[in-house]
Amino acid sequence: MTRSFEDHLDRHRRLVGMRDRLATGALALLARRTATAALDLLYPPQCVHCTRIGSLLCERCTAQLAPGPLRAVAGLDAVRVRTTFEGPATSAIYALKYQGIKRLAGPLGGLLAEAWLGTGWTVDFICAVPLHAQRQAERGYNQSALLASQVASLTGWRYVEGAVARVRHTETQTHLDTQARRENVAGAFAADPLRVDNQSIVLVDDVLTTGATLAACAEALRASGARCVYGLVLASAVYKAVDAGDAYPPAKG
Repeated sequence: MTRSFEDHLDRHRRLVGMRDRLATGALALLARRTATAALDLLYPPQCVHCTRIGSLLCERCTAQLAPGPLRAVAGLDAVRVRTTFEGPATSAIYALKYQGIKRLAGPLGGLLAEAWLGTGWTVDFICAVPLHAQRQAERGYNQSALLASQVASLTGWRYVEGAVARVRHTETQTHLDTQARRENVAGAFAADPLRVDNQSIVLVDDVLTTGATLAACAEALRASGARCVYGLVLASAVYKAVDAGDAYPPAKG
């Protein structure tokens, strides 16, 4: 990332913060949209991958996204992945997750909605893989929830917050191998039977590596009576099997 782009992003963040503080009350939505349009005129958005001016994820970089691989995860009836965690996808997810560029949930959620097309899934509602309250307080938001909300608005699915919760704080999965990841998230989730019993549910997440987190969420949902559990994921980590086990890239969290 170039210094000029970092400066541009810093100014953009400060103005976004000002816009969000002003956009309250009965006219909040209109004020937010007006402020966003004005902000884009003053500091046009730049692609988070190639820095091309015009959008946060430009058409050229979107076209570079590889098709998602076929994945299977224990406890899920099916999984649909939009792309691989490399190139523009890595830049976009990192910017959404760690740089506070929440507006990326729009185009990325649109890509997820496209990935859902043709699945044939019968769905009662959609929910997100949750963060622990401590981590969400540190970050200020759950990027997977932003994606899930966007997918729900585009597909007509009902979005339900709080259907499954992370009840135990876990260490980051970044540098853990397959078995350690499973152990790290075992028993870390609990679902609300009043919301999930006899329901067909789609779980949304940003990155799928070993599948340990999705599997643990699915286990909690099924323990509370969920009828079907599907996974909808933006990107799958790219890895290869080696003699010593599975080698994974440094996933961003």
